[in-house]
Amino acid sequence: MLPFMSESAEHEHRGPWRHAFTGFHPRVREGLTVRSRRGLLKAGLAGMAGLSLPDLLKIRAKAAATGKSVGSNKSVILLWMAGGPSHIDTWDPKPGVPLEVRGPFATIPTKLPGVRLCEHYPKQAAMMDKLTLIRSMVCKGSNHQPNQVMQTANPDCEPRTNPAAKHYPAIASFVAKHHGANDPQVPPHVALNVKDRTHIAWGGYLGKRYDPFIGDKATDLFKLPKGLTMERLESRRSLHEQMDTLRSDIDLAGSMEGLDAFGQQAFDLVAGAKAQAAFDLKREPAKVIERYGPHDWARQALLARRLVESGVSFVTIDLSNHSASGTWDTHGDNIPPYGGISKGLKPLLPVFDHLFTTLVSDLEERGLLDEVLVIAMGEFGRTPTIGTQGSTDGRNHWPVVSSVMLAGGGFRHGQVIGATEWDAGDVKERPVTPFDLAATIYHHFGIPLDTTYEDFTGRPNFMVMNGGRPISELI
Repeated sequence: MLPFMSESAEHEHRGPWRHAFTGFHPRVREGLTVRSRRGLLKAGLAGMAGLSLPDLLKIRAKAAATGKSVGSNKSVILLWMAGGPSHIDTWDPKPGVPLEVRGPFATIPTKLPGVRLCEHYPKQAAMMDKLTLIRSMVCKGSNHQPNQVMQTANPDCEPRTNPAAKHYPAIASFVAKHHGANDPQVPPHVALNVKDRTHIAWGGYLGKRYDPFIGDKATDLFKLPKGLTMERLESRRSLHEQMDTLRSDIDLAGSMEGLDAFGQQAFDLVAGAKAQAAFDLKREPAKVIERYGPHDWARQALLARRLVESGVSFVTIDLSNHSASGTWDTHGDNIPPYGGISKGLKPLLPVFDHLFTTLVSDLEERGLLDEVLVIAMGEFGRTPTIGTQGSTDGRNHWPVVSSVMLAGGGFRHGQVIGATEWDAGDVKERPVTPFDLAATIYHHFGIPLDTTYEDFTGRPNFMVMNGGRPISELI
């Protein structure tokens, strides 16, 4: 029995109007008994070790053969601050307002005249001429567990209120499908340090082949899944090679020509030297490892740099320490495991300040910053008033407005976009929507904004809706 979805399960999931091979679902464990030619063909097409690269590899091979561009080397590193960081205690402080609003932290000036940050962000303050701070990100409808609205750029993507929300594809999944990896020997989208699968968005309607490649630890990422050995991989490749006669019998027109070569490349993604090297931090010079420091989040940032340098197009880092709603979910010091502003948030800020600025500096020194867009954000901001939910210094969820920090990507930086009201409770000027952020990312990759995808009924949907446009100040 191979780990692919059963035909009956897929029929139920997709409905009778969908092609039986759509999505392949190579990691769903209902199982597929190889008792028929159709089942054998499906198993062979699904790829080695559940990896579905053949489509991307064929597209790139066809483009190269016709002299067309196979895409740029653009990439994104998303620093996902799971739990919802307090914007008013970090990037959008309000000095001079009452204590119950401004919180316990002082503020410091930055390289941009008149712009101040939290006192625990000195390294970002010194680098603000290379950064863009969005203080007016509209995050209405966003929630966590699942944390999907901001990662899909779709306010309807809230599974607690919309049963279809789990099917809306992640921005990163669109990138994986329409741009692919910059090098087909590595995955297009990698997610690091994922403490809970609800912390990130998935392929949804696009199919599981566009789910992220999940890594567990910076020092132990590219080991084969439990129970999977190189011998078993070789066995699957042997099965794949034995499909030749069956494939030629079914497809006399030869449209599957070259599948063996693409399957070999998919196999090399798991077993090949380049992919394993990309995940191996031991290959970094000791001084670079020391520069990033020992904190696990910082090591993940270093690994992210290695991955984009090796050809991964989108890296998401779950900046969290626990599998609940997220470490940045600072409800109050007396509300474990979250903590509040003083004991929960304060220890995180120097760590984030260091890893963010070290990553940006490292990318710049290596000549990668114009190619790599770095985004730091979470699900939403926090309440303007401190001490909610009976806590001494916590802040509750605030799905109204939040802040986002950007660097790199070849965009114009050294600016603040938008502003909030006096208490940071709502947008005062220049609202920026998740649609706008998604459009900016697609612009970065050269993906047309009128690209569509189909839901399970075959109805087309647009990637960017509700007037989303690339953020003009950046371009």
